[in-house]
Amino acid sequence: MDEVEVVVAHRQRATLRVGDVFLKVDGDLAHADVEVRAMALAPIPTPAILWHEPPAIAIAAVPGRALGLLGEPSAASPEAWAAAGAAIRRLHDAPLPPWPGRRLDDVAAELDGECAWLLANAVLPAEVIHRNREIAGAALRPWKPVFIHGDLQITHVFVDGDEVTGVIDWSEAAPGDAMFDLAIVTLGHEERLEDLLAGYGTDVDRDVIRAWWSLRSLVASHWLIEHGFDPDAPGCEFDVLRSRMREP
Repeated sequence: MDEVEVVVAHRQRATLRVGDVFLKVDGDLAHADVEVRAMALAPIPTPAILWHEPPAIAIAAVPGRALGLLGEPSAASPEAWAAAGAAIRRLHDAPLPPWPGRRLDDVAAELDGECAWLLANAVLPAEVIHRNREIAGAALRPWKPVFIHGDLQITHVFVDGDEVTGVIDWSEAAPGDAMFDLAIVTLGHEERLEDLLAGYGTDVDRDVIRAWWSLRSLVASHWLIEHGFDPDAPGCEFDVLRSRMREP
């Protein structure tokens, strides 16, 4: 091997790449346990687990490239996005994983707490926070739990041509709201939502997906800042929140 690449590193987790192997070390042993169990249950392509010795897990690289990156137009075809939507639908139609997901009350409490932090620290103009908090309220309704990935960022879905070759990073998988997964994969790439739904199906509530764009961006910003990431980078969370101000 010529080198060891640090893919991500912060206080909670570190991921290294050595050739075609990813080595993940997690401070929370439950995360790695969920990842291993979720990949075994998911009815869609996932990476091969080479070995699991807590707190580390070794995973084989999947072929292809990520569906896209935040801040850049996705080079993936509409057909690739549709294939991603079809894969997500297969996941959501699968039996629920046998561990609990987040409760609606927990999501609402987290949203209130994170909005208070954003306001107290003047991270964004107050009107941006208040407007997005208003929009986010549409996501705070009872949902029928499905098997969700839970962190379905655009960089976690790999495609080769028009085929999904693997979905990675399953440590947040749980029963949850289907609209959440659809929102996270299109966060910052809202123009590709219809391509995604061409494969997923149109029996979705677009207003709830839009609400999750706001909610996710509001609650994630504090964590990103504290862990050395920049939610104000082009196409990222702050851009998503500011874009809501341009809507009627």
